[in-house]
Amino acid sequence: MPRTPPTSRRAKARRLVGWVAAVGLAAAGALGGAGLGAVAAESPAPEPLTLQVGPEPDGTAVSIDATVYLPASRPAPAVLLAHGFGGSKDDLASRAGELAARGYVVVAYSARGFGRSGGRVHLDDPAYEVDDARMVLDLLATRPEVRLDGPGDPRVGVAGVSYGGALVLMLAATDQRVDAVVSALTWHDLADAFFPQFAVATGPTTSPVGLQRTSTVGPFKQLWASRFFGSANAALDAPPPAGPTPAAVSPPAAVSPPAAGARPDPVCGRFDPTVCALFLAAAESGEPSEALLAVLRAHSPRPLLAGLRAPTLLVQGMSDTLFGLEHADATARELSRGGTTVAVRWVDGGHDGASSTAEADEAALRGWLDRHLGADPAAVAPPPFAYAGPIPRRASVAPVFDAPGYLAAPATRAVTLATETRTVLTPPGGQPASMTAVPGLGALGALAAYPLAALPGQSAAFDSEVLAERLAVVGSPRVRLSVTSTAPRVVLFLSLWQLTADQPTLPRRLVAPVALDVTPGVPSTAEVALAPATWTVEAGSRLRVLVTSTDSTYAGPREARVDRVQIADGGLILPLGSGIREAGESDLDRESLGVGAALAGVLGLVGVATWLGRRRRGRGGGGPAVDPVVPLVVEGLVKAFPDGHRAVDGVSWRADRGQVVGLLGPNGAGKTTTLRMVLGLVRPDAGVVRVLGHPVSPGDPVLREVGALVEGPGFLPHLTGRDNLRAYWAATGRPQQEAGFEQALDVAALGEAADRPVRAYSHGMRQRLGIAQAMLGRPEVLVLDEPTNGLDPPQIAAMRPILHRYAAGGRTVVVSSHLLAEVELTCSHVVVMHAGRVVAAGPVAELLDSADTTVVQLAAGVDALALASRLRSRTGVLSVDADADPIEPHVVVTAELTRPEVVRAVAATGVDIVAVTSRRHLEDVFLGVIADAAGADRPGGSADRGGASSPRSLTDRLRQVRAR
Repeated sequence: MPRTPPTSRRAKARRLVGWVAAVGLAAAGALGGAGLGAVAAESPAPEPLTLQVGPEPDGTAVSIDATVYLPASRPAPAVLLAHGFGGSKDDLASRAGELAARGYVVVAYSARGFGRSGGRVHLDDPAYEVDDARMVLDLLATRPEVRLDGPGDPRVGVAGVSYGGALVLMLAATDQRVDAVVSALTWHDLADAFFPQFAVATGPTTSPVGLQRTSTVGPFKQLWASRFFGSANAALDAPPPAGPTPAAVSPPAAVSPPAAGARPDPVCGRFDPTVCALFLAAAESGEPSEALLAVLRAHSPRPLLAGLRAPTLLVQGMSDTLFGLEHADATARELSRGGTTVAVRWVDGGHDGASSTAEADEAALRGWLDRHLGADPAAVAPPPFAYAGPIPRRASVAPVFDAPGYLAAPATRAVTLATETRTVLTPPGGQPASMTAVPGLGALGALAAYPLAALPGQSAAFDSEVLAERLAVVGSPRVRLSVTSTAPRVVLFLSLWQLTADQPTLPRRLVAPVALDVTPGVPSTAEVALAPATWTVEAGSRLRVLVTSTDSTYAGPREARVDRVQIADGGLILPLGSGIREAGESDLDRESLGVGAALAGVLGLVGVATWLGRRRRGRGGGGPAVDPVVPLVVEGLVKAFPDGHRAVDGVSWRADRGQVVGLLGPNGAGKTTTLRMVLGLVRPDAGVVRVLGHPVSPGDPVLREVGALVEGPGFLPHLTGRDNLRAYWAATGRPQQEAGFEQALDVAALGEAADRPVRAYSHGMRQRLGIAQAMLGRPEVLVLDEPTNGLDPPQIAAMRPILHRYAAGGRTVVVSSHLLAEVELTCSHVVVMHAGRVVAAGPVAELLDSADTTVVQLAAGVDALALASRLRSRTGVLSVDADADPIEPHVVVTAELTRPEVVRAVAATGVDIVAVTSRRHLEDVFLGVIADAAGADRPGGSADRGGASSPRSLTDRLRQVRAR
């Protein structure tokens, strides 16, 4: 999590210097960890090496830390891998090994200023980082394992993501030896990325985006700039690699690199001082200097692309508020003008979230390299243009569509918008600011809802007519905006919302900033291209263009301003898609249908339908085959704190359909940490969580099938309970009719209080509303952490049948609770944790029942201790525990005798018997198992005394548990 922001302007500026950490931290694993699919082969061990590259500006010598991965068969084509900002060659190890197994020589290296490489970070400077990469190609040309196209010319492809994605484009543009390029989630012009402008020059559209920006510089993307500062500071503020750093000359003190083991500059870290100073100035003022813009433009692919001739695959994300689709569009159009072979792929992931189409995306990457490097000339290369559509309802994978070509004017549809003039105010200081998303938080970034985006007085909504037909929108919708302002500079933010049953949702959480230089009091008109993406707009719904004067992601003008805004010409121009849907993750291919037909005779039609539906959601995960019908599987989870303490240590369990599973354990047992890993809120150090067969990671689309209440509910206090539920559901981007608001409010049992502000709710009312929120949409897996916290006994009793009915419908409920009696009445199964481990698990009935144990409840006043002493001398009695409670005394007898014989033995003593049962209370089982586990963990404890020759089974341990 980011550190608490300092309050001084200078401290805030220092935070913003961490902007570049965002360039790759979220996406660093997208290419390096996605996996290409290994081919079984014996490959030599990776070979580490150090490569001397060009010196720093002050003459300090620099060496690069690299690793070479060799295939089993050589000579072979080569691939150079480049990591994202804040990463190192270690992030690329998995991908490099898989490529080597596929038959490539692979070199992965830590860029200048990162990992164990020397030097400073120059932000992909052609004279430094790009030149370093060129020297890596020189190295490949000298390796006998690498196939050559000519003297000094290796057959080589380059692949990188984000920071590395720009690097490989610039390398290929300046080195004609590169034969294939894969560049993902990166920028075309870094100045446009951090000062974006969506007011465009009028003219024909030559692509689905076709963004021709005006010359006015846009607002500073400040929140993205500082989003990852906390994470980046740990890397940039860390000591440089141990060992001497060779230097040709003694550099000036102002730019002197730290000595080995010393800490770097606390403000700039390992950044080049010149770049750092320029960004500090922009962070303090909110405006870029001409010098900064010049540096950012020079450190971009844009000025170099005329020299790129190698076939290039551009992968860009629609969940990306850092580098949007417009960057891939500009690069593709520039390359195509020069005759370069280009393919463009829009995925539904990006810096703000993972892609659900990972399997298809990886196939495209493999096909591109195999086809253009000659490793497999018959490989199927990806189509010229492919794009992911919105994820359909009740699914977790986006459909992918192939289109014949990228650079073609799309068909369009004009939709009429409201034309009334609206007034939009900019408050003094620009606060409060509208919020549409929180960049860089994956699925959590969608927490902002319409009331936070459309602040009263600071926004204007322009709604369309009701649409008579379903539309598939692909690209940048456009509007003409007329503005009359009181100020000479206008900054506005436009977003595209969908309205279903008058409920606004923002399926693509993207905003288009517009900066206009105007004459105060005089109307000015500008054409605005909304942020490009894909949408499916259903018949009967409407579209809304929302115009706001502020956005929390950007640093806009701080002066108070009044704008009168109107949609000129009254229209919204929608580019329409015409792609053909691919078979793949999101479709039932012929193989799947064949398997389904074979299973039909065994499982029946209902079982097959369930299996096929879950299989679609479960594909794409690595590791061994897992039955995707199982709603929740936890395998070998490990999570350790920085001090080495393992909060969770090898935890494994599962929850099946129809089960209510209780997760029990004392404080510190690791229950909540386990649940946070189940929900993708915490990454495990080892192990995997699978929901419906799909491995879970932060922001994974399968998490939409999980409803959760963990560590208490959080609501907007000024909204009513009903409006909080609606705002939460709107943030998911799913249709309103799927939510089930009324059923959820029935669960909350708030009555008329549902329409009162949440600030007036008691703790119990908030808790019930939190449970209702978790149940919205009837998720397949419901996870509730201490759900009865704050509820009174009648409310707790009322919750039991609700959870029972929910599970009985074929869903799964997981409940973490310390109320053991309540778990006993509510749950069908339990998992008991202690010290981060699972110490018992199974059906409640089996854990509570014991054939050789009899619980005898005695009449009030009976001396249970004296009775126990007499029974212990009886032949066949193994042990007797007594509870001398004066009101409800009882004894627990473990014996080789039958239960009738035990009862007769007790009755023969003359005491009055009230009840006889074989069931213990869950509290008894729980305390006994925990005590036994604690003893086993101590030297000389029960496990030690048992010795290796007498291991104690779970059944043996439970037999030692006695009722209290």
